[in-house]
Amino acid sequence: MGHEWCSTRRRSAPVDEFSALGSEALQALREELRKDYAHFQDRGLKLDLTRGKPSAEQLDFSNELLGLPGAQDFKAADGTDTRNYGGLHGLPELREIFSPLLQVPVDQLLASDNSSLSLMHDLVMHAMLFALPGGETRWVDVQRPAFLCPVPGYDRHFSICEKFGIEMIPVEPTEDGLLDIDEVERLAASDPRIKGIWLVPKYSNPTGVTVSDRTAERLAGMTTAAPDFRIFWDDAYSVHHLTDHRVTVAPIVQLCAEAGKADRVFVLGSTSKITFAGAGVSFLGSSPANLQWYLGHIAKRTIGPDKTNHLRHVRFLQDSEGVQKLMERHRDNLAPKFAKVQEILAAELGGTGVASWTEAFGGYFISLDVLDGTASEVIRLAKEAGIALTPAGSTYPYGKDPRDRNIRLAPSFPPVADLDTAMRGVVLCVKLAAVEKLLEG
Repeated sequence: MGHEWCSTRRRSAPVDEFSALGSEALQALREELRKDYAHFQDRGLKLDLTRGKPSAEQLDFSNELLGLPGAQDFKAADGTDTRNYGGLHGLPELREIFSPLLQVPVDQLLASDNSSLSLMHDLVMHAMLFALPGGETRWVDVQRPAFLCPVPGYDRHFSICEKFGIEMIPVEPTEDGLLDIDEVERLAASDPRIKGIWLVPKYSNPTGVTVSDRTAERLAGMTTAAPDFRIFWDDAYSVHHLTDHRVTVAPIVQLCAEAGKADRVFVLGSTSKITFAGAGVSFLGSSPANLQWYLGHIAKRTIGPDKTNHLRHVRFLQDSEGVQKLMERHRDNLAPKFAKVQEILAAELGGTGVASWTEAFGGYFISLDVLDGTASEVIRLAKEAGIALTPAGSTYPYGKDPRDRNIRLAPSFPPVADLDTAMRGVVLCVKLAAVEKLLEG
């Protein structure tokens, strides 16, 4: 099983070279950095590190999907004509492939269309309008319903809450960067307005941390003031390893059932970063009661998902190990990019004392913490040098990073040569912003 400590390491400067400099030396360094920055601007670059998109090479790994299923071979294993209506649960053979990967029993796993984000959105929307199993009221009838949001976190989770007027309560990590489960338990038990928590349990976005077995057990069994409290277990990176070691997480559906709280969790997953980002399949795993509640609502808006695409994925992936083998190709493509970012961060920022960063063992991101109060300036400088970064504050609710220090780096999309150039620009901006801040006193 997985452990929080084994999924990521934080690299930080062992020496505070910049802060040790006197005013005169800092001013000289600023002038040197300003000259380097001006030269960088003159290059007229247009580079993008904003989102964790698969590269064109990664998408090419799944091009065989475009020829599947064959024109005369469109029937599922049970004889279902996948071109026709029906099948709200999704194809059984596709659910069988992803059941062990998401650690959800086949009969408690739904296969849907291309977006797990759509599933999360719809789950929250339906909970706002219709009482969940075990719930006494609709969420919309609660004055200022709230969610716990471990930070730094995923901006699209926060966008869903903001859309529906759900208050977001940030939960800062412990000193070693892990989920503060003590604080989660305290808050969930103290306030019936708190209806849920967002979690990316493995290789989390953006820190790369994986929830430990013990933490998962505590989440499953903890006391909550709201009887309809839900864990949104967004297992987006379940098979997205960057090393030979396949980190695992505890089976949260099983843990919740064993704790007598089977309805507590929604497990989400997709093939967005496995096959085609815009034409994959998504999954929802939960208790029988939760699934019956959800299916009862979506049956009013759809007669079934794209089963032809389900069959296409079954024929291409074949089985669970087929998914893992495909992900090894993704790993071979991604690992050099992540290594390049680590190399440049260590060479240019190591020892300066103005930045620390995570070294992820999976997922799609590196979390960079710069000198307090400088993230916004780093991103502004980068933009003016032709490098697009995720907006400052994106990894916090309402776009407000209280220390203005966190920057999410997404190395997946650019070629290694462009990534090298972009990162050298980023570290230059980090240094310049830091020196300016230190000179302010």
